Amino acid sequence: MMHVIAAPNALKGTFDALSAARLIGEGVREAAPDAVVTELPVADGGDGTRAVLAAALGGTTHELEVEDALGRPVRACWSRLPDGSAVIDVASASGLALLAEGEREVMRASSFGAGQLVRAALDAGCTRIILGVGGSASVDGGAGLLEALGVLLLDGAGGVIARGGGGLGAAARVDRSAAHLALAQTEIVVACDVTTELSDAARLYGPQKGATPAQVQVLERCLAHYAALLGLGPLPRGGAAGGIAAGLYALLGARLVSGVDLVLDLIGFDDKARGADLVITAEGRYDETSACGKGPWGVAQRAARLGVPVFLLAGSIAPEMQRAQKQPFAAVFPTECGVASSAGRVVRHFLAQAAR
Repeated sequence: MMHVIAAPNALKGTFDALSAARLIGEGVREAAPDAVVTELPVADGGDGTRAVLAAALGGTTHELEVEDALGRPVRACWSRLPDGSAVIDVASASGLALLAEGEREVMRASSFGAGQLVRAALDAGCTRIILGVGGSASVDGGAGLLEALGVLLLDGAGGVIARGGGGLGAAARVDRSAAHLALAQTEIVVACDVTTELSDAARLYGPQKGATPAQVQVLERCLAHYAALLGLGPLPRGGAAGGIAAGLYALLGARLVSGVDLVLDLIGFDDKARGADLVITAEGRYDETSACGKGPWGVAQRAARLGVPVFLLAGSIAPEMQRAQKQPFAAVFPTECGVASSAGRVVRHFLAQAAR
């Protein structure tokens, strides 16, 4: 009897990971009615990490009103896991997806709202915070998030710097006098979906967040000033979420980890996939960034150690990946995922061929 693991990441703009896992499971069962399918949606520290962990591990979800990246009210949530840890997605409060195309103002976009979620979890008594940082709208080095927790960046006159990446250049010192008291007893784990250094954050992610070439240069100078102020040298993953990872590492002692490895460990991927015949994973776009900490790549690496082949279902495939000689997938299948029904048909079609 064939055992298949359906372990997709979210397909951005189409399906969340839980929905994608259900669709893949439907396709497998249609192609091979006797197959045993384990639906195991995954995440990598990007959008949807909280939902994946809350669904897999249980717990309670709490909703509150916070600020979006531009300071407007938005409803967002955090989850408390059975072990008392809190799980938070930065993107649920400070995410790029919450802004319309014309609202991407990266120079003033802030992570303050994400900090409000962290504060709520601290107020509720959580002493371990798992923070999925992917999908942010800001390049502010986490200054906004830190401000919400009472860790303030002050300018030369003693005032709090302006929010957004554009304000970092004025930072002269750090004031911890109003820091949330629980921070001293709290472990903060930053689940990163990229391995980027802080110095590269503006160049790599600024444009998608609305930065012009001139603004990218300004942000690069601001982040360099910020790194010098915090005494930061090279820091793998420090550029995650526009530098939120670096800011939390330097000022809160946060631990920066691979988001996909953290999630796979927490959901027990190795135990559930051991002995399977096939793993099917998925993501919206398969490109050169897929190898830099994204979910499906991490799934493939884990499955390889278990001796299980992996098929990747991708909404689109970049040309460079079509030409790539080395990749961890046994096969890669392009698909269009405009609506659930058409995606379901495509999934069932290619799985039926693979089963044959």
